[in-house]
Amino acid sequence: MVKKQMKLGAFINLPGQHVASWRYEGTESERILELDYLVELARIAERGKFDTIFFADVFGTPIAENAPSGIKLDPLIIISALAAVTNKIGLTATLTTTYNEPFHVARRFAAIDHLSGGRAAWNVVTSNNNFESLLFGKEKHLAHADRYERADEFLDVVKKLWFSIDGEALVVDKEKGQFLNIEKVSPVNHEGKWFKLQGTLDTPSTPQGHPVIVQAGSSEAGKELAAKSAEVIFTAWQTLEDAQKFYRDVKGRLAKYGRQEEDLKIMPGVFITVAKTEEEAILKRKQLNSFILPETGLAYLSAFLGIDVRGSNPNDPIPQENTEIEDKTNPQIRANIVRAIAERENLKTLRELYEHIAGARGHREIVGTPKQIADQLEEWFLNDGADGFNIMPPTFPEGLNDIVNLVIPELQQRGLFRTEYEGTTLRENLGLAVPINPSKKQSQNA
Repeated sequence: MVKKQMKLGAFINLPGQHVASWRYEGTESERILELDYLVELARIAERGKFDTIFFADVFGTPIAENAPSGIKLDPLIIISALAAVTNKIGLTATLTTTYNEPFHVARRFAAIDHLSGGRAAWNVVTSNNNFESLLFGKEKHLAHADRYERADEFLDVVKKLWFSIDGEALVVDKEKGQFLNIEKVSPVNHEGKWFKLQGTLDTPSTPQGHPVIVQAGSSEAGKELAAKSAEVIFTAWQTLEDAQKFYRDVKGRLAKYGRQEEDLKIMPGVFITVAKTEEEAILKRKQLNSFILPETGLAYLSAFLGIDVRGSNPNDPIPQENTEIEDKTNPQIRANIVRAIAERENLKTLRELYEHIAGARGHREIVGTPKQIADQLEEWFLNDGADGFNIMPPTFPEGLNDIVNLVIPELQQRGLFRTEYEGTTLRENLGLAVPINPSKKQSQNA
């Protein structure tokens, strides 16, 4: 019997996952806008046999003179470029459903999936930053409930577009003069609350049927959307008990949508600082924290607490829960996780809290040797806390190289992670089935 193996994503957040990583000597902060640097990182991750590289995205991040926040490239353009210089690794980019249109998203991801030979994935988000609305001429951000309602319909429309021209429609028979089998074309005629459109995508279904759908959200609406439509879900949990509860909850929702447990991979984020000795790993983590400027730490913490603590004294106590939230439909999942960390770790001051979450941002954090890290990942994986992990290196390229050179071999030695890619598409490597065109299902049932 083949031992089950975990799935791993490499979360690329430049210049590094740690809020002060840009000041670390081993971080090449000045290269974050260079293609050669992005290629280097992608190839390191592919050498480590990661399932995918993952790029998050958010608009409207305040620009600061003492932090790189708000400076980044469009992740969709990045994965388009990386498709040409990688062979097996998946390419995941984040696009919001709140400030895009279904046709644009369907067309762009279909193109990348074709050009990469079936390695594209779309991380579906609804935009959690209120400032994003100002960039699009909106006076107010959509409420949490409305954003998820729009996202649900958005995904439905995108999938219809992806299947509007079946992959088998292209016959290209020069002798007969037939380029397309028109019987395999299913124009979209959609009219809903948020979208109304007619026509077809100008791209046939892709090598994966359609790109892999990734979703990042742990609210009630997020879990329901994941159960209905997602194939990978990125989430944040601190304890095995909480991870198991989430795992059972989301997997338990799949059946009502006609899905099996293996149709959705749950991959919590894990911030990893690794070294050959535990002392060295702890020292590296402390060194990164020593680079945090108080104003940077307070601005960083404000984003996760939902309370503006900028200008406070770092030694001030952590404020009580925010009761002045305008959007009453927003469950404030990440803020609750951060507060739970403070309570569990007995953190009293703002400084203690921002130093504690400076890299993980509410995700799980592991500091130690390859064996110590593998032990903890294995525990969650074998006890239904995760199907794999979205790995968050503290720095680039050093932190990513450390994980590939130290942690990956330990997991491989235990038989928990691949030594070679199983296939050429992201679906094959994740163990996900190719989705069937709904029009084919209808013809089979006719």
